[in-house]
Amino acid sequence: MGLTFSRDFPGHAPIYSGRVPTQPSEPGETSEAGPGGYDRAQAAHLQRQVAEGFGADAGRYDRARPTYPADLVDRIIAASPGRDVLDVGCGTGISARLFAAAGCRVLGVDPDPRMAGLARQGGIETEVAKFEDWDPAGRTFDAVVAAQAWHWVDPVAGAAKAAAVLRPGGRLAVFWNAFDPPEDLREAFAGVFRRVLPESPSGGFWDRPAIDAYRAGCAKVADVIRQAGTFGEPEEWLSYWERPYTRDEWLDLVPTTGGFTRHPGAIQAGLLDGLGAAVDAAGGTFTMSYTTIAATAARLAGQDPSARAASRSREARSLSAVVARARGKRVSSVSRVQS
Repeated sequence: MGLTFSRDFPGHAPIYSGRVPTQPSEPGETSEAGPGGYDRAQAAHLQRQVAEGFGADAGRYDRARPTYPADLVDRIIAASPGRDVLDVGCGTGISARLFAAAGCRVLGVDPDPRMAGLARQGGIETEVAKFEDWDPAGRTFDAVVAAQAWHWVDPVAGAAKAAAVLRPGGRLAVFWNAFDPPEDLREAFAGVFRRVLPESPSGGFWDRPAIDAYRAGCAKVADVIRQAGTFGEPEEWLSYWERPYTRDEWLDLVPTTGGFTRHPGAIQAGLLDGLGAAVDAAGGTFTMSYTTIAATAARLAGQDPSARAASRSREARSLSAVVARARGKRVSSVSRVQS
């Protein structure tokens, strides 16, 4: 069963000075590369060195990463039973500030103390931990959100943890910004990556609109949410918006994409020079088309995740006992025949 496709809705062009996000890497994806030029063959939640590298320049990350459409924030709030929000992988607080500005009480969780420190400076209460290991200490929430971050979370453990901290009817909403430059620039960017990183699949990332890969990733997220058994049918929500970029704004973004700073300095310089030249050739500015895509579902009322887990454990033990008894009877029967 696939996602339930709800009506697409236009987004307002965001005001926050942001750029382009990292391409998500969902469980089960084949070898592929993100715009930063790193191989995503491994499930992203296992690529901790990449995930924890964003804090090396947290200030640039906060300045250069994109915002999210007000339409999506408003829709998540309207579909939640209240305004207590947990922001998973909140980073420097880019999305958390939007929910706070809309009147929500927001708690952020992020594994990187450098990122969390900036989030706190922006007024977001933030605790340092991986979401899978974080102790909610009995706290529950009306919405659990993750902006450009859920691919760094173990998908099964993450869905279970979200269900455990959501109130009945509470909403899980995980979302990403997919971007698409003008076609001529997309081809030029692909050429830069192929020239500077000829052995990397990075150039292939630009061969098609990013939304295609993001929708495939979101479908996999929805499958895991569905399999958790504690949520209603997942939906896909889409919002469209645009943002103009200058050459300098684009180059300010690129080092914040996943894995970029893990390249040797000469490789980084080659990529930045080539990408900058491509923008110069296009007139020095361009307009990026964004689609913000969310996988979202409501926690079922009357479902106790811990009780459900205990029930499944008891069922598994019971089944194991039945199998063991059946095996014992077969062994006993064989022994009698042989005797």
